Amino acid sequence: MESTEKLTDTNAILAYLYETFPLCFIAEGEAKPLKIGLFQDLAERLADDSKVSKTQLRIAIRRYTNSWRYLKALKEGVQRVDLDGNPCGALEAEHVEHAQKALKESQDKARARRQEVNKAAGKDEQKPRDAAKRKPRAKAEFAKKAVGKKPAAKKVEAPAVNLVPAELSQLSSGQKVNVKLGATPVPGVISDINKEDIQVQLNTGLTVKVKAEHILL
Repeated sequence: MESTEKLTDTNAILAYLYETFPLCFIAEGEAKPLKIGLFQDLAERLADDSKVSKTQLRIAIRRYTNSWRYLKALKEGVQRVDLDGNPCGALEAEHVEHAQKALKESQDKARARRQEVNKAAGKDEQKPRDAAKRKPRAKAEFAKKAVGKKPAAKKVEAPAVNLVPAELSQLSSGQKVNVKLGATPVPGVISDINKEDIQVQLNTGLTVKVKAEHILL
């Protein structure tokens, strides 16, 4: 294979693998368990291809095999496949058990992060409410002693910003967005896009992974 453009983005490398080895790396739907030692086969097959390095390939495969979609596909009795989609032996029970454990841990971590973000968003929303309830005592006493009351000035409200759910095609890395977490959208910046999973670095410092419909523009 001959190539001149070097791929460094993990998403681009995965897209390259989906196109080059479509019977092994599945872009959408249920994934197929990979042959044990597949990385060595891949490195040999792409030895003359300057488009990707072994380091970047290893990172891309790690992301692919750590995804929920891949871990859910590891079921007892399912056949592993090589680069050409040929069966290479059924999954062993211990590998299925390990995958299920890894999937549960990943989902639990994601759930905990969402709860932290929702909790942080709730606190941010409560602060202005509490501040509005507190009135300086001196001003309250002065108001009671006042003989006449001036008409209350009308509040000038800032124009509402209509945020709408985004579409995946509208999003890109580094883009400033708002994430729908609880009652108040939380601002942040997109740090990574992996198919339908959008990773956002929130202004609160937390990182969350959401779908496009939870992103507001």
